[in-house]
Amino acid sequence: MATAASTPSPAHPRARIGRIPIRDLAPAQPEERWPAKAFRGEVVPFEATAFREGHGELGVDLVLVDPEGRQQTHRMRSVAPGTDRWRADVRLDAEGTWLWRVKAWTDDWATWLHNAEIKVAAGQDLELVFAMGAELLAGRTAKACVEARATLLNTSLAPEERLAAAREPRLTRLIRTRPIAWLSSVSEQKPLRVERDRAAVGSWYEFFPRSEGATRRDDGSWTSGTFRTASARLAAVAAMGFDVVYLPPIHPIGVAHRKGPNNSTTAGPNDPGSPWAIGGPLADGTPGGHDAIHPDLGTAKDFAAFVAEADRLGLEIALDLALQCSPDHPWVTEHPDWFTTRPDGSIAYAENPPKKYQDIYPINFDNDPEGIREEVLRIVELWISRGVKIFRVDNPHTKPLDFWEWLLAEVAREHPEVVFLAEAFTRPAMLHSLAGAGFHQSYTYFTWRNTKTELEEFLAGLAGRSADYLRPNLFVNTPDILTEYLQFGGPAAYRVRAAIAATGAPTWGVYAGYELFEDVARPGSEENIDNEKYEYKARDWVRAAATGRTLAPYLTRLNEIRAAHPALRQLRNLRTHWSDDDAVLVYTKHLAAEFTGDRKPDGLIVVANVDPHSVRETTVHLDLRQLGLAPDAQFEVRDLISGERWAWGADNYVRLDAFREPVHILAVDYSKVR
Repeated sequence: MATAASTPSPAHPRARIGRIPIRDLAPAQPEERWPAKAFRGEVVPFEATAFREGHGELGVDLVLVDPEGRQQTHRMRSVAPGTDRWRADVRLDAEGTWLWRVKAWTDDWATWLHNAEIKVAAGQDLELVFAMGAELLAGRTAKACVEARATLLNTSLAPEERLAAAREPRLTRLIRTRPIAWLSSVSEQKPLRVERDRAAVGSWYEFFPRSEGATRRDDGSWTSGTFRTASARLAAVAAMGFDVVYLPPIHPIGVAHRKGPNNSTTAGPNDPGSPWAIGGPLADGTPGGHDAIHPDLGTAKDFAAFVAEADRLGLEIALDLALQCSPDHPWVTEHPDWFTTRPDGSIAYAENPPKKYQDIYPINFDNDPEGIREEVLRIVELWISRGVKIFRVDNPHTKPLDFWEWLLAEVAREHPEVVFLAEAFTRPAMLHSLAGAGFHQSYTYFTWRNTKTELEEFLAGLAGRSADYLRPNLFVNTPDILTEYLQFGGPAAYRVRAAIAATGAPTWGVYAGYELFEDVARPGSEENIDNEKYEYKARDWVRAAATGRTLAPYLTRLNEIRAAHPALRQLRNLRTHWSDDDAVLVYTKHLAAEFTGDRKPDGLIVVANVDPHSVRETTVHLDLRQLGLAPDAQFEVRDLISGERWAWGADNYVRLDAFREPVHILAVDYSKVR
């Protein structure tokens, strides 16, 4: 006998599955070693596979408990008929740990209605069919239920009229709210960690404080920029729409084996060395390490003023956390067991053959793991106390995974607002495991994905199941990475890469100089010549703006588009589409009206000519369902770069001139859909 509200069916004591099987729940991490992740404001697709024997209809609910213990229920929908896959999209707006489970039940009313529609159309077993429907409504006192039951039993009415009473809207709403069901099962409960939005959404800008305000003397030596002079650059960064300023290490730099220009092994007396060779003399000559500030940059008070100015402009400071030392670091003498000693008694320096970093000693995490852990935690907490809430971690894949699992959990316990970015240019297993173990976001292989086919696969992968725990930060360049695409692609390549990065993921970034089209590499490498890692670089921002030789207005426009379109602040909603040209990439981002905040849908179409040396004419083919539109819809789009408008549909002609404008970023005008 069906009941108004189903209760879980007891399982056999040795059964490992419910009466109604519920399997493959998502979001989840592989092996479920760590909880899945989301960010505040993210629209999360909760999914499960639920089925039962026979042909009965199922109902499936998502039961959510927020961090305050409040419960909410969302009806799940069938997303792929024939696969028994169910889904509910929910926007999560509270930080903390959510709990969720899935409840599945036999939907007796939907099963009866489905069978009744078939039998009434065929004229079969009519009175039995209507009697069964009336029995399901027995005992329900709501007016809509009483009236429908009476109509079903009224033999003076035509069968079609009696059946119509079962589809009456008031009745449908009532039964949806309080289903007629039995034989229910409930899945196991799962946690979902929701972090602050900056953990996944942001526009990053990297610069070296020592270069901002640096001046060259008549003898060719330099006066370093300081935090005071670098503060003057912050307003321009904020004006371009960036919200995170990332600083390479700001600590004292070692003298021993200091690198000279272009990574040469000989440094002159005025060469500043690589900031990643951490540990060197302070103003009084004593050695300083990860807890100290390079004396050329200023004092702790100067850094505090820099952080305060950034905060005033709406910028957050991200600080590099590089767990390595120069030979002059105090750890080398205080804790020699923290390093690897070679057979000749020397300490092993860092290598990534054929690259050699004689100015850097890697840390050996196995000799004194507890001591190293406590010291690193002390350093992180020190910089948090100085106003740093974001850390960009250098080469985390060269340190043990269990160390990161411990450190990130310890920091999150006291400082849940702190964000860690992994510079994880490494193999997929390590990259994904770092994300799973707690890193909030990660560099990716984006810089080396340049063809249409490569980008389609890459972007689709980011939006797939790995989005349950891996959040990409699509930096277009770094001090270490100037790809051949940028070296030889000209300004068009810089526009293409920026547009794809800014629209392809909620977080993206640029390293200073990108807007000036710095594209000359050191021979035999993919690094900029006269690399800023090893020397000062004075850039004339004013002259670049005056001559128009700057991409800054384009970067500004991209960040304006990101701010105006909530669909771009989601990761999982990217869908690739098709063009007839093997150099024209097409993808969309869509957010339904219920999630945008202003009750209007938000849909964007990105069409990019990824060959920066050509003019391309082709036809773009769209699956309009991915934009919330009917397959045959006609609508208007507006190019958010040029301002032009066009009438579009499923198939559209495009012409992309790489030498003028290689990318369309099109906003769908949902008020003009036919």
